[in-house]
Amino acid sequence: MLGINALLFVVEMTAGLIARSTGLIGESLDNFADAAVYGLALYAVGHSVKMQVRAAHLAGVLQLILAVGVLVEVVRRFVFGSEPESLVMMAIAFVALIANTSCLLLISKHREGGAHMKASWIFSANDVVINLGVITAGALVAWTGSNYPDLIIGTIAGGIVLNGARRILALKG
Repeated sequence: MLGINALLFVVEMTAGLIARSTGLIGESLDNFADAAVYGLALYAVGHSVKMQVRAAHLAGVLQLILAVGVLVEVVRRFVFGSEPESLVMMAIAFVALIANTSCLLLISKHREGGAHMKASWIFSANDVVINLGVITAGALVAWTGSNYPDLIIGTIAGGIVLNGARRILALKG
């Protein structure tokens, strides 16, 4: 799952920049945070519950920082404009949906484990929701010719990431 999310980060960030899509950029940053969570979760395996909670909280702080970055980018693109490429948005988000659904299935039987596993489950579930949102936004961009659906999904992605960070930072063990 670490490798899948690290690869998705690179692919989605590249595609997001090329397609000028805040939804894809937000999704890519969420995948970066996921890769960090999985790396921290691997580190926490075999460590104390306290260390597992610390690893989860570090991932939550990282996700909080990335969420704020996505929201700042949405505001910047709202003020200065953008022309997202709907077909790229939908194609990349569909590939990411398949990858993230696979991750969700892989982690599902461990989601009630330690705090680090709960954090991993939260991140994977968020990814699937965001992927579906970017696909929908891409279709709406194509249909309406407006950049607002992309800005809206970028905002929603930022909000989902913020909520995930809040939930992870609330984990006690």
